[in-house]
Amino acid sequence: MQQLDRIALRGLRGFGRHGVLASERANGQPFLIDVELGVDTRRAAKSDDLSDTVDYAGLADRVVALVEGEPVNLIETLAERIAAMCLEDSGVEQVQITVHKPEAPVSVAFEDVSVTIMRSRS
Repeated sequence: MQQLDRIALRGLRGFGRHGVLASERANGQPFLIDVELGVDTRRAAKSDDLSDTVDYAGLADRVVALVEGEPVNLIETLAERIAAMCLEDSGVEQVQITVHKPEAPVSVAFEDVSVTIMRSRS
């Protein structure tokens, strides 16, 4: 079986109202998303045609729309929704999503809170 190529988008930024606390829903906070796609880029490399690969600019817009859309309690749920949306693209075989919540309501000093999931078609 051939190893898949990778397309990565790191640090996509959106402002969302995700979380279990009422203050998170009311005030919102920034979220950063890392997306890594497992794709076969050989056809696109040969044709040099955008239609033969994943349009990562369009994908980035859809990811941020999910972040800024309907609130969920858990960043695990947000990550799952983003992964499912990415897998709707027929060229995407695998996806790894990391949702960062740098302003999470944690009572001690920290740099980041994140959840990473991996999903595939099979």
